[in-house]
Amino acid sequence: MRALVAIVGRPNVGKSTLFNRLVGAKKAIVLDTPGVTRDRHYGEAKWAGPPFDLIDTGGFEMVDSSSIVTQMREQAMAAIEESDLVIFVVDGRAGVTPDDIEVARLLRNSSKACICAVNKIDGQKQDDLIYEFYSLGLENILPISAEHSRGVSQLLEAVDDTLHLSAFFSDLDGEREDETRIALLGRPNVGKSTLTNRLLGEDRMIVDSTAGTTRDSIDAPLIVDDERFLLIDTAGLRRKSNIKRWSSEGFSVMRTIRAIERCHVAVVLIDAEEGITDQDAKIIGLTHEKGRALIILVNKWDAVEKDHKTVEVYKEQIDRKLPFAGYAPILFISGLTGQRVHKLIGFVKKVRENHLFRSSTGPLNRWLEEVVQKHHPPTHKNRRLRLYYVTQARNAPPTLIFHCNHPEAVHFSYQRYLVNQFREKFGLEGTPIRLIFRGKDNPFAPEEI
Repeated sequence: MRALVAIVGRPNVGKSTLFNRLVGAKKAIVLDTPGVTRDRHYGEAKWAGPPFDLIDTGGFEMVDSSSIVTQMREQAMAAIEESDLVIFVVDGRAGVTPDDIEVARLLRNSSKACICAVNKIDGQKQDDLIYEFYSLGLENILPISAEHSRGVSQLLEAVDDTLHLSAFFSDLDGEREDETRIALLGRPNVGKSTLTNRLLGEDRMIVDSTAGTTRDSIDAPLIVDDERFLLIDTAGLRRKSNIKRWSSEGFSVMRTIRAIERCHVAVVLIDAEEGITDQDAKIIGLTHEKGRALIILVNKWDAVEKDHKTVEVYKEQIDRKLPFAGYAPILFISGLTGQRVHKLIGFVKKVRENHLFRSSTGPLNRWLEEVVQKHHPPTHKNRRLRLYYVTQARNAPPTLIFHCNHPEAVHFSYQRYLVNQFREKFGLEGTPIRLIFRGKDNPFAPEEI
Protein backbone atom coordinates (compact mmCIF):
# COMPACT_ATOMS: atom_id res chain seq x y z
CA MET A 1 0.00 0.00 0.00
CA ARG A 2 1.35 3.42 -0.97
CA ALA A 3 0.98 6.69 0.88
CA LEU A 4 -1.69 9.07 -0.37
CA VAL A 5 -0.88 12.79 -0.53
CA ALA A 6 -3.53 15.47 -1.25
CA ILE A 7 -2.72 18.81 -2.87
CA VAL A 8 -5.15 21.48 -1.66
CA GLY A 9 -5.44 25.27 -1.73
CA ARG A 10 -7.57 28.06 -3.10
CA PRO A 11 -8.05 28.38 -6.90
CA ASN A 12 -5.23 29.39 -9.23
CA VAL A 13 -2.32 29.04 -6.79
CA GLY A 14 -0.57 26.39 -8.90
CA LYS A 15 -1.92 23.09 -7.52
CA SER A 16 -2.30 21.46 -10.93
CA THR A 17 1.09 22.73 -12.09
CA LEU A 18 2.66 21.12 -9.03
CA PHE A 19 0.64 17.93 -9.60
CA ASN A 20 1.87 17.70 -13.20
CA ARG A 21 5.42 18.36 -12.07
CA LEU A 22 5.26 15.53 -9.52
CA VAL A 23 3.56 12.94 -11.74
CA GLY A 24 5.72 13.78 -14.74
CA ALA A 25 2.81 14.29 -17.15
CA LYS A 26 0.19 16.90 -18.05
CA LYS A 27 -2.63 14.99 -16.41
CA ALA A 28 -4.42 17.81 -14.60
CA ILE A 29 -5.73 20.74 -16.63
CA VAL A 30 -3.62 23.88 -16.16
CA LEU A 31 -4.99 27.27 -17.19
CA ASP A 32 -4.95 30.75 -15.70
CA THR A 33 -8.70 30.58 -15.05
CA PRO A 34 -9.47 29.92 -11.36
CA GLY A 35 -11.32 26.68 -10.67
CA VAL A 36 -10.40 24.60 -13.72
CA THR A 37 -9.60 21.54 -11.56
CA ARG A 38 -13.02 20.68 -10.22
CA ASP A 39 -12.79 16.98 -9.27
CA ARG A 40 -10.26 14.98 -7.33
CA HIS A 41 -7.54 13.78 -9.70
CA TYR A 42 -5.27 10.86 -8.92
CA GLY A 43 -1.72 10.13 -10.08
CA GLU A 44 1.56 8.52 -9.01
CA ALA A 45 4.51 10.72 -8.05
CA LYS A 46 7.60 10.09 -10.17
CA TRP A 47 10.84 10.57 -8.28
CA ALA A 48 13.93 8.70 -7.05
CA GLY A 49 12.42 7.71 -3.71
CA PRO A 50 9.58 5.30 -2.82
CA PRO A 51 6.44 5.94 -4.91
CA PHE A 52 3.35 7.56 -3.49
CA ASP A 53 -0.05 8.55 -4.86
CA LEU A 54 -1.24 12.13 -5.32
CA ILE A 55 -4.69 13.72 -5.32
CA ASP A 56 -5.12 17.05 -7.11
CA THR A 57 -8.27 18.76 -5.84
CA GLY A 58 -10.57 21.57 -6.82
CA GLY A 59 -9.78 24.87 -5.10
CA PHE A 60 -11.34 26.01 -1.82
CA GLU A 61 -13.52 29.13 -2.10
CA MET A 62 -14.89 29.83 1.34
CA VAL A 63 -17.10 32.82 0.58
CA ASP A 64 -18.73 31.61 -2.65
CA SER A 65 -22.00 29.74 -2.06
CA SER A 66 -22.69 28.68 -5.66
CA SER A 67 -23.54 25.00 -6.15
CA ILE A 68 -20.42 24.08 -8.08
CA VAL A 69 -18.01 25.87 -5.72
CA THR A 70 -19.68 24.32 -2.67
CA GLN A 71 -19.19 20.87 -4.17
CA MET A 72 -15.57 21.71 -5.08
CA ARG A 73 -14.98 22.49 -1.41
CA GLU A 74 -16.63 19.22 -0.36
CA GLN A 75 -14.46 17.29 -2.83
CA ALA A 76 -11.31 18.92 -1.44
CA MET A 77 -12.34 18.11 2.13
CA ALA A 78 -13.04 14.51 1.10
CA ALA A 79 -9.53 14.33 -0.39
CA ILE A 80 -8.10 15.54 2.92
CA GLU A 81 -9.98 12.76 4.70
CA GLU A 82 -8.62 10.14 2.27
CA SER A 83 -4.99 11.28 2.43
CA ASP A 84 -2.06 10.55 4.72
CA LEU A 85 -0.51 13.99 4.20
CA VAL A 86 -1.66 17.32 2.77
CA ILE A 87 0.42 19.68 0.65
CA PHE A 88 -1.23 23.06 1.19
CA VAL A 89 -0.31 25.29 -1.78
CA VAL A 90 -0.41 29.08 -1.36
CA ASP A 91 0.56 31.96 -3.65
CA GLY A 92 3.73 33.67 -2.40
CA ARG A 93 3.17 36.71 -4.61
CA ALA A 94 -0.39 37.29 -3.38
CA GLY A 95 0.44 36.85 0.30
CA VAL A 96 -1.91 35.48 2.96
CA THR A 97 -5.60 35.74 2.01
CA PRO A 98 -8.78 35.10 4.05
CA ASP A 99 -9.29 31.84 2.12
CA ASP A 100 -5.76 30.72 3.08
CA ILE A 101 -6.52 31.43 6.75
CA GLU A 102 -9.74 29.38 6.57
CA VAL A 103 -8.08 26.43 4.80
CA ALA A 104 -5.24 26.45 7.34
CA ARG A 105 -7.80 26.38 10.15
CA LEU A 106 -9.47 23.32 8.61
CA LEU A 107 -6.11 21.59 8.25
CA ARG A 108 -5.14 22.27 11.86
CA ASN A 109 -8.49 20.92 13.06
CA SER A 110 -8.10 17.77 10.94
CA SER A 111 -4.84 16.79 12.72
CA LYS A 112 -3.56 15.71 9.31
CA ALA A 113 0.19 15.88 8.58
CA CYS A 114 0.70 19.00 6.47
CA ILE A 115 3.38 20.78 4.43
CA CYS A 116 2.73 24.35 3.33
CA ALA A 117 4.23 24.93 -0.14
CA VAL A 118 4.58 28.65 -0.87
CA ASN A 119 4.43 28.64 -4.67
CA LYS A 120 5.62 31.14 -7.29
CA ILE A 121 8.91 31.80 -5.44
CA ASP A 122 11.02 31.85 -8.59
CA GLY A 123 14.33 33.06 -7.10
CA GLN A 124 16.28 33.64 -3.90
CA LYS A 125 15.27 37.29 -3.79
CA GLN A 126 11.67 36.16 -3.16
CA ASP A 127 12.48 33.62 -0.42
CA ASP A 128 11.67 36.14 2.32
CA LEU A 129 8.02 36.15 1.14
CA ILE A 130 7.43 32.85 2.93
CA TYR A 131 7.73 34.34 6.45
CA GLU A 132 4.29 35.93 6.22
CA PHE A 133 2.78 32.45 5.95
CA TYR A 134 4.02 31.36 9.39
CA SER A 135 1.02 33.35 10.68
CA LEU A 136 -1.14 30.45 9.45
CA GLY A 137 0.05 28.36 12.39
CA LEU A 138 1.64 25.61 10.25
CA GLU A 139 5.13 24.35 11.09
CA ASN A 140 6.54 22.93 7.83
CA ILE A 141 6.70 25.77 5.27
CA LEU A 142 8.80 25.52 2.09
CA PRO A 143 9.35 27.93 -0.85
CA ILE A 144 8.81 26.37 -4.29
CA SER A 145 8.25 27.26 -7.93
CA ALA A 146 6.15 24.47 -9.45
CA GLU A 147 6.47 25.99 -12.92
CA HIS A 148 10.28 26.08 -12.83
CA SER A 149 10.78 23.05 -10.52
CA ARG A 150 12.60 25.14 -7.92
CA GLY A 151 12.37 23.59 -4.44
CA VAL A 152 10.36 20.58 -5.67
CA SER A 153 13.05 18.05 -4.71
CA GLN A 154 13.15 19.54 -1.19
CA LEU A 155 9.36 19.24 -1.06
CA LEU A 156 9.56 15.55 -2.01
CA GLU A 157 12.20 14.93 0.64
CA ALA A 158 9.95 16.64 3.20
CA VAL A 159 7.09 14.32 2.22
CA ASP A 160 9.39 11.32 2.69
CA ASP A 161 10.72 12.59 6.03
CA THR A 162 7.18 13.18 7.31
CA LEU A 163 5.59 9.92 6.16
CA HIS A 164 8.57 7.53 5.98
CA LEU A 165 7.37 6.40 2.56
CA SER A 166 9.31 3.13 2.51
CA ALA A 167 7.00 1.88 5.28
CA PHE A 168 4.01 2.35 2.95
CA PHE A 169 5.59 0.85 -0.14
CA SER A 170 4.60 -2.65 -1.20
CA ASP A 171 6.03 -4.71 -4.04
CA LEU A 172 2.46 -5.72 -4.87
CA ASP A 173 1.58 -2.19 -5.99
CA GLY A 174 1.44 -1.37 -9.68
CA GLU A 175 -0.81 -1.87 -12.65
CA ARG A 176 -2.92 -5.00 -12.45
CA GLU A 177 -3.22 -7.27 -15.44
CA ASP A 178 -6.52 -8.73 -14.21
CA GLU A 179 -8.20 -5.29 -14.13
CA THR A 180 -10.81 -4.37 -16.75
CA ARG A 181 -10.69 -0.66 -17.64
CA ILE A 182 -14.07 0.88 -18.48
CA ALA A 183 -14.39 4.33 -20.10
CA LEU A 184 -17.73 6.08 -19.62
CA LEU A 185 -18.25 8.25 -22.70
CA GLY A 186 -20.90 10.60 -24.00
CA ARG A 187 -21.93 14.17 -24.63
CA PRO A 188 -21.89 16.68 -21.76
CA ASN A 189 -24.56 16.23 -19.06
CA VAL A 190 -25.68 12.83 -20.34
CA GLY A 191 -25.27 11.30 -16.87
CA LYS A 192 -21.78 9.78 -16.80
CA SER A 193 -20.88 11.05 -13.33
CA THR A 194 -24.27 10.11 -11.93
CA LEU A 195 -23.76 6.57 -13.25
CA THR A 196 -20.24 6.44 -11.80
CA ASN A 197 -21.51 7.53 -8.39
CA ARG A 198 -24.28 4.92 -8.60
CA LEU A 199 -21.77 2.15 -9.39
CA LEU A 200 -19.33 3.24 -6.68
CA GLY A 201 -21.96 3.95 -4.05
CA GLU A 202 -20.49 7.38 -3.22
CA ASP A 203 -20.46 10.94 -4.56
CA ARG A 204 -17.07 10.54 -6.25
CA MET A 205 -17.92 12.89 -9.13
CA ILE A 206 -19.40 16.38 -9.10
CA VAL A 207 -22.99 16.16 -10.39
CA ASP A 208 -24.53 19.43 -11.53
CA SER A 209 -27.25 20.39 -14.02
CA THR A 210 -24.68 22.52 -15.85
CA ALA A 211 -23.31 20.66 -18.89
CA GLY A 212 -19.60 19.93 -18.76
CA THR A 213 -18.98 19.80 -15.01
CA THR A 214 -16.58 16.86 -15.45
CA ARG A 215 -13.71 18.31 -17.45
CA ASP A 216 -10.92 15.84 -16.59
CA SER A 217 -10.90 12.07 -17.01
CA ILE A 218 -11.16 10.65 -13.49
CA ASP A 219 -10.19 7.07 -12.55
CA ALA A 220 -11.94 5.14 -9.78
CA PRO A 221 -11.38 1.47 -8.82
CA LEU A 222 -14.36 -0.86 -8.44
CA ILE A 223 -14.46 -4.46 -7.15
CA VAL A 224 -17.48 -6.66 -7.94
CA ASP A 225 -17.55 -10.31 -6.85
CA ASP A 226 -13.76 -10.23 -6.32
CA GLU A 227 -13.19 -8.96 -9.87
CA ARG A 228 -11.37 -5.66 -10.34
CA PHE A 229 -12.56 -2.88 -12.64
CA LEU A 230 -11.33 0.67 -13.22
CA LEU A 231 -13.97 3.28 -14.09
CA ILE A 232 -12.83 6.21 -16.20
CA ASP A 233 -15.44 8.98 -15.99
CA THR A 234 -14.62 11.24 -18.93
CA ALA A 235 -15.46 14.79 -19.89
CA GLY A 236 -18.32 15.05 -22.37
CA LEU A 237 -17.38 15.40 -26.02
CA ARG A 238 -18.99 18.33 -27.84
CA ARG A 239 -18.72 19.30 -31.46
CA LYS A 240 -15.28 20.67 -32.27
CA SER A 241 -16.85 23.89 -33.54
CA ASN A 242 -18.19 24.49 -30.02
CA ILE A 243 -14.81 24.00 -28.36
CA LYS A 244 -12.01 26.53 -28.15
CA ARG A 245 -8.79 24.64 -28.85
CA TRP A 246 -6.92 25.98 -25.83
CA SER A 247 -9.95 26.14 -23.56
CA SER A 248 -10.33 23.94 -20.50
CA GLU A 249 -12.92 21.87 -22.37
CA GLY A 250 -10.61 21.47 -25.35
CA PHE A 251 -7.99 19.82 -23.14
CA SER A 252 -10.71 17.48 -21.82
CA VAL A 253 -11.56 16.26 -25.33
CA MET A 254 -7.93 15.24 -25.86
CA ARG A 255 -7.94 13.49 -22.52
CA THR A 256 -11.19 11.71 -23.38
CA ILE A 257 -9.61 10.37 -26.56
CA ARG A 258 -6.65 9.14 -24.53
CA ALA A 259 -9.12 7.51 -22.13
CA ILE A 260 -10.60 5.59 -25.07
CA GLU A 261 -7.10 4.43 -25.96
CA ARG A 262 -6.52 3.29 -22.36
CA CYS A 263 -9.78 1.42 -21.85
CA HIS A 264 -10.76 -2.15 -22.64
CA VAL A 265 -14.51 -1.52 -22.75
CA ALA A 266 -16.14 1.72 -23.94
CA VAL A 267 -19.56 2.41 -22.44
CA VAL A 268 -21.29 5.17 -24.42
CA LEU A 269 -24.25 6.91 -22.80
CA ILE A 270 -27.09 8.32 -24.89
CA ASP A 271 -29.70 10.71 -23.52
CA ALA A 272 -33.06 8.94 -23.84
CA GLU A 273 -34.95 12.24 -23.90
CA GLU A 274 -32.90 13.68 -26.78
CA GLY A 275 -32.35 10.46 -28.73
CA ILE A 276 -29.20 9.61 -30.62
CA THR A 277 -27.40 12.56 -32.21
CA ASP A 278 -24.66 12.99 -34.80
CA GLN A 279 -22.21 13.64 -31.98
CA ASP A 280 -23.19 10.33 -30.34
CA ALA A 281 -22.44 8.62 -33.64
CA LYS A 282 -19.02 10.28 -33.81
CA ILE A 283 -18.13 9.18 -30.29
CA ILE A 284 -19.19 5.60 -31.03
CA GLY A 285 -17.34 5.75 -34.35
CA LEU A 286 -14.18 6.74 -32.50
CA THR A 287 -14.44 3.77 -30.13
CA HIS A 288 -15.01 1.51 -33.16
CA GLU A 289 -11.93 2.88 -34.92
CA LYS A 290 -9.85 2.31 -31.80
CA GLY A 291 -11.05 -1.30 -31.67
CA ARG A 292 -12.56 -1.16 -28.19
CA ALA A 293 -15.34 -3.41 -26.90
CA LEU A 294 -18.55 -1.39 -26.92
CA ILE A 295 -21.75 -1.13 -24.89
CA ILE A 296 -24.47 1.45 -25.60
CA LEU A 297 -26.43 2.74 -22.61
CA VAL A 298 -29.66 4.65 -23.15
CA ASN A 299 -29.70 6.70 -19.94
CA LYS A 300 -32.52 8.68 -18.26
CA TRP A 301 -34.96 5.96 -19.34
CA ASP A 302 -37.14 6.84 -16.34
CA ALA A 303 -37.89 10.25 -17.88
CA VAL A 304 -39.34 8.82 -21.12
CA GLU A 305 -43.03 8.13 -21.67
CA LYS A 306 -43.18 4.51 -22.82
CA ASP A 307 -45.49 1.97 -24.39
CA HIS A 308 -44.88 -1.60 -25.56
CA LYS A 309 -43.13 -0.39 -28.75
CA THR A 310 -40.79 2.25 -27.28
CA VAL A 311 -37.77 -0.04 -26.80
CA GLU A 312 -37.98 -1.38 -30.34
CA VAL A 313 -38.34 2.13 -31.78
CA TYR A 314 -35.16 3.22 -29.97
CA LYS A 315 -33.27 0.14 -31.13
CA GLU A 316 -34.34 0.74 -34.74
CA GLN A 317 -33.21 4.37 -34.47
CA ILE A 318 -29.82 3.29 -33.15
CA ASP A 319 -29.41 0.61 -35.84
CA ARG A 320 -30.32 3.12 -38.55
CA LYS A 321 -27.84 5.79 -37.37
CA LEU A 322 -25.10 3.37 -36.30
CA PRO A 323 -25.01 0.60 -38.94
CA PHE A 324 -21.29 0.03 -38.23
CA ALA A 325 -21.95 -0.69 -34.53
CA GLY A 326 -24.72 -3.25 -34.76
CA TYR A 327 -22.61 -5.63 -32.67
CA ALA A 328 -22.94 -3.48 -29.53
CA PRO A 329 -25.45 -4.59 -26.87
CA ILE A 330 -27.97 -1.91 -25.85
CA LEU A 331 -29.06 -1.44 -22.24
CA PHE A 332 -31.82 0.95 -21.14
CA ILE A 333 -31.01 2.39 -17.71
CA SER A 334 -31.51 5.25 -15.28
CA GLY A 335 -28.37 6.28 -13.45
CA LEU A 336 -30.50 8.49 -11.20
CA THR A 337 -32.88 5.78 -9.96
CA GLY A 338 -30.56 2.82 -10.50
CA GLN A 339 -32.91 1.10 -12.98
CA ARG A 340 -31.01 -1.85 -14.59
CA VAL A 341 -27.62 -0.39 -13.57
CA HIS A 342 -26.85 -3.68 -11.79
CA LYS A 343 -26.80 -5.40 -15.21
CA LEU A 344 -23.99 -3.24 -16.58
CA ILE A 345 -21.04 -5.11 -15.03
CA GLY A 346 -22.42 -8.40 -16.40
CA PHE A 347 -22.50 -6.83 -19.87
CA VAL A 348 -18.95 -5.54 -19.39
CA LYS A 349 -17.64 -8.98 -18.42
CA LYS A 350 -19.30 -10.62 -21.42
CA VAL A 351 -18.09 -8.14 -24.05
CA ARG A 352 -14.59 -8.16 -22.55
CA GLU A 353 -14.55 -11.97 -22.81
CA ASN A 354 -15.58 -11.67 -26.47
CA HIS A 355 -13.00 -8.94 -27.03
CA LEU A 356 -10.30 -11.39 -25.88
CA PHE A 357 -11.60 -14.25 -28.05
CA ARG A 358 -8.92 -16.41 -29.66
CA SER A 359 -9.32 -19.50 -31.84
CA SER A 360 -6.88 -22.02 -33.24
CA THR A 361 -6.44 -22.33 -37.01
CA GLY A 362 -8.42 -25.58 -37.38
CA PRO A 363 -11.85 -24.30 -36.30
CA LEU A 364 -11.30 -21.06 -38.23
CA ASN A 365 -10.65 -22.85 -41.51
CA ARG A 366 -13.58 -25.22 -41.05
CA TRP A 367 -15.73 -22.11 -40.55
CA LEU A 368 -14.20 -20.51 -43.67
CA GLU A 369 -15.02 -23.56 -45.78
CA GLU A 370 -18.63 -23.45 -44.62
CA VAL A 371 -19.18 -19.76 -45.35
CA VAL A 372 -17.50 -19.95 -48.78
CA GLN A 373 -19.73 -22.86 -49.71
CA LYS A 374 -22.77 -20.93 -48.57
CA HIS A 375 -21.84 -17.77 -50.50
CA HIS A 376 -18.99 -17.86 -53.02
CA PRO A 377 -16.62 -14.88 -53.24
CA PRO A 378 -17.10 -12.46 -56.16
CA THR A 379 -15.12 -12.60 -59.38
CA HIS A 380 -12.30 -10.20 -60.22
CA LYS A 381 -11.41 -9.48 -63.85
CA ASN A 382 -13.23 -12.63 -64.90
CA ARG A 383 -11.30 -14.63 -62.33
CA ARG A 384 -12.89 -15.96 -59.14
CA LEU A 385 -11.54 -14.69 -55.84
CA ARG A 386 -10.12 -17.59 -53.84
CA LEU A 387 -9.75 -17.54 -50.07
CA TYR A 388 -7.08 -20.15 -49.31
CA TYR A 389 -6.96 -20.15 -45.52
CA VAL A 390 -7.44 -17.91 -42.47
CA THR A 391 -5.49 -17.37 -39.24
CA GLN A 392 -6.09 -15.20 -36.20
CA ALA A 393 -3.36 -12.59 -35.84
CA ARG A 394 -4.40 -11.16 -32.47
CA ASN A 395 -7.28 -10.47 -30.13
CA ALA A 396 -8.64 -7.32 -28.47
CA PRO A 397 -10.19 -6.97 -30.98
CA PRO A 398 -10.20 -10.32 -32.81
CA THR A 399 -8.22 -9.84 -36.03
CA LEU A 400 -8.30 -12.36 -38.87
CA ILE A 401 -5.85 -12.64 -41.76
CA PHE A 402 -7.23 -14.16 -44.98
CA HIS A 403 -4.72 -15.43 -47.53
CA CYS A 404 -6.15 -15.12 -51.03
CA ASN A 405 -5.24 -14.60 -54.68
CA HIS A 406 -6.63 -11.06 -55.17
CA PRO A 407 -6.87 -8.97 -51.95
CA GLU A 408 -8.10 -5.94 -53.89
CA ALA A 409 -11.08 -7.95 -55.18
CA VAL A 410 -12.69 -8.42 -51.76
CA HIS A 411 -15.70 -6.13 -51.91
CA PHE A 412 -16.92 -4.36 -48.77
CA SER A 413 -20.20 -6.27 -48.90
CA TYR A 414 -18.36 -9.60 -48.83
CA GLN A 415 -16.20 -8.41 -45.93
CA ARG A 416 -19.39 -7.54 -44.06
CA TYR A 417 -20.75 -11.01 -44.88
CA LEU A 418 -17.62 -12.65 -43.42
CA VAL A 419 -17.80 -10.52 -40.26
CA ASN A 420 -21.49 -11.32 -39.72
CA GLN A 421 -20.92 -15.04 -40.28
CA PHE A 422 -17.93 -15.06 -37.94
CA ARG A 423 -19.87 -13.24 -35.23
CA GLU A 424 -22.83 -15.60 -35.63
CA LYS A 425 -20.63 -18.71 -35.46
CA PHE A 426 -18.65 -17.73 -32.38
CA GLY A 427 -21.19 -15.44 -30.64
CA LEU A 428 -18.99 -12.37 -30.42
CA GLU A 429 -21.37 -9.64 -29.25
CA GLY A 430 -19.89 -6.31 -28.20
CA THR A 431 -16.53 -6.42 -29.96
CA PRO A 432 -15.44 -5.13 -33.38
CA ILE A 433 -13.79 -7.65 -35.70
CA ARG A 434 -10.88 -6.76 -37.99
CA LEU A 435 -10.24 -8.45 -41.35
CA ILE A 436 -6.93 -8.35 -43.24
CA PHE A 437 -6.55 -9.78 -46.76
CA ARG A 438 -3.14 -10.81 -48.08
CA GLY A 439 -2.17 -12.04 -51.49
CA LYS A 440 0.31 -14.78 -52.37
CA ASP A 441 3.91 -13.64 -52.68
CA ASN A 442 5.04 -13.01 -56.25
CA PRO A 443 8.04 -15.32 -56.90
CA PHE A 444 9.30 -12.95 -59.61
CA ALA A 445 9.22 -9.82 -57.43
CA PRO A 446 12.71 -8.43 -56.63
CA GLU A 447 13.91 -9.05 -53.10
CA GLU A 448 13.95 -6.09 -50.74
CA ILE A 449 17.41 -5.13 -49.53
